[in-house]
Amino acid sequence: MDPESLRLNLPEGPGVYVFKDKTDKMIYVGKAKNLKKRVLSYFPPSGDLAPKTALMMDRAKGLEIFLTTTEKEAFILEDTLIKRHLPRYNILLRDDKRYPCLRFDIQAPFPRLSIVRRIKKDGALYYGPFTSAIAVRGTLRLIDRVFQLRKCKTRDLPKRTRPCLNHQLGRCLGPCVHQVSSSDYRETVHQVRLLLEGRNRELLRQLKKRMQSASEQLDYEKAALIRDQIRAVEATVERQNVVSTKMEDLDIIGLAQADGKIHLVIIFVRKGVLLGSRDYIFRNRDVSSSEILEAFLKQFYSQQSFIPKRILISEPLQDLPPLADWISDLAGKGVSIHCPVRGEKRRLVQMAVTNARDLLTTRTDAHDEDLISLTKSALGLKNAPRNVEGLDISTFHGAFAVGTVVSFVEGRSHKPGYRNYRIKGVEGINDYGMMSEVVSKRLSHGQAPDLFVVDGGKGHLLAVKKTIDEFNGQRKPEVVAIAKADERKKSGMDKIFIIGRKNPLSLKEDDPVRLLLMRIRDEAHRRAVSYHRKLRSRGYKSSELDQIFGMGPKKKFLLLRHFGDIDTICSVKKQDLVAVPGISPLLAKNILTFCSQRNRK
Repeated sequence: MDPESLRLNLPEGPGVYVFKDKTDKMIYVGKAKNLKKRVLSYFPPSGDLAPKTALMMDRAKGLEIFLTTTEKEAFILEDTLIKRHLPRYNILLRDDKRYPCLRFDIQAPFPRLSIVRRIKKDGALYYGPFTSAIAVRGTLRLIDRVFQLRKCKTRDLPKRTRPCLNHQLGRCLGPCVHQVSSSDYRETVHQVRLLLEGRNRELLRQLKKRMQSASEQLDYEKAALIRDQIRAVEATVERQNVVSTKMEDLDIIGLAQADGKIHLVIIFVRKGVLLGSRDYIFRNRDVSSSEILEAFLKQFYSQQSFIPKRILISEPLQDLPPLADWISDLAGKGVSIHCPVRGEKRRLVQMAVTNARDLLTTRTDAHDEDLISLTKSALGLKNAPRNVEGLDISTFHGAFAVGTVVSFVEGRSHKPGYRNYRIKGVEGINDYGMMSEVVSKRLSHGQAPDLFVVDGGKGHLLAVKKTIDEFNGQRKPEVVAIAKADERKKSGMDKIFIIGRKNPLSLKEDDPVRLLLMRIRDEAHRRAVSYHRKLRSRGYKSSELDQIFGMGPKKKFLLLRHFGDIDTICSVKKQDLVAVPGISPLLAKNILTFCSQRNRK
């Protein structure tokens, strides 16, 4: 990269620039309002660069430019490339958690509350997000006990002749058996909305009015019930930490920096009430807090279903207007990002900064860099395994064969990198062939990881290594395999196989490298089994066997579970079919007739 050539050829409009290493791997992605001015800043006449930037430029051997029509489009493209390629020198947010919310489907005849983690545009009301499942379940339990909304999960009321156990326990109003009128239930729904929207004073005023009315009508049982509701709401109000008198939705972000670490705390305020907080730690040295904050805003809010109308930050940012416009587009409403300098808003930001400083001094985090170095050393790898992917397959007698890939970045799970694959090029039971097909599909799409961790033994390891060697890509990942211990041996341990070593690698039971490999292997196995079960359930629900007279869902399930697939079913004799519990001679005859017609087609 010649600075003089770049000076002559680089455009001056907005866009995205990408630095690549000698293997053509992206190592840094950045956006700029003026590409020429921004890229040339990496080649100062004095040659003085920050240590981190200087190290990056030593490794940078190529430059790619993407022009965009607006700065907002540059934000979108930058975010997409960072998520897809995880560049080494970009600030990466290691969190993909979706916070739980309460969903209130007010369009249903008799609405109910449920806990969800995805907000959809379906006409329902969503309250949250709550920063912990404990908090959201506690709120739901309170509402269940006090307001007795229905619990059945169907959108429409189930057909019952007698009320469910929840009604008998006093936890449901019993709309399914007409124990409550539609108008009375709607009144209860309105009260729940007031509670969830933080309009507690209005709710208490309405409840007290209804209690007085019931008392005047000598309906003391109803008055006592409303009295208990009032007490429960008042107790809830006392426990709430009100931090904003304007009853608005806010996200408050504060940063603190010390000893090469930056701690960021985000506080969630909904309807003026503090719901909770979440914190992140960054170890990017020679990076300013404003760079950390900008990267956080872009990556955090691109993953969130709910974005409040106002975001308060502790550091001023240069490119704030286009960033706010981009986040507003994500939210589908106007979102303001503000760094307050005085007043109540500044007090709230200082609260977040104080929390961040406190966590810097009290929290001890696991050192990801140490784990990466230990893994490289223990497994004899050529490169540091920052991006590791686990592989596993799952099948049922060769049917519904699937493979999955799970991604771990810097030793932590990275859900956007997870992949599922249907195996179509391998027939029958052939684990090695299936694993090779999964690796081929993975390598043909996207940047290869630093390391593959295979769920299996030495045969699986060699099959994957052979597929990698045949791959024509410039960058080939390394590979290890980990097999589960023999359950028959009490002292047995998981076996780790590496290329070039005949016997399994011996690591202590509590070795962090061994524990990391086990965690990746177990996550890949969990994902593969889950995906396989999902496909099997779909396969059992819809099948060619449905064409057979007398074939019901249960008998179809029994046949597929026993034989695996339709081809096997059509290859057996009548006595084999009758041997399956539930298959009568008449049904077996119908199956054989269907198979003969199928084979003639």
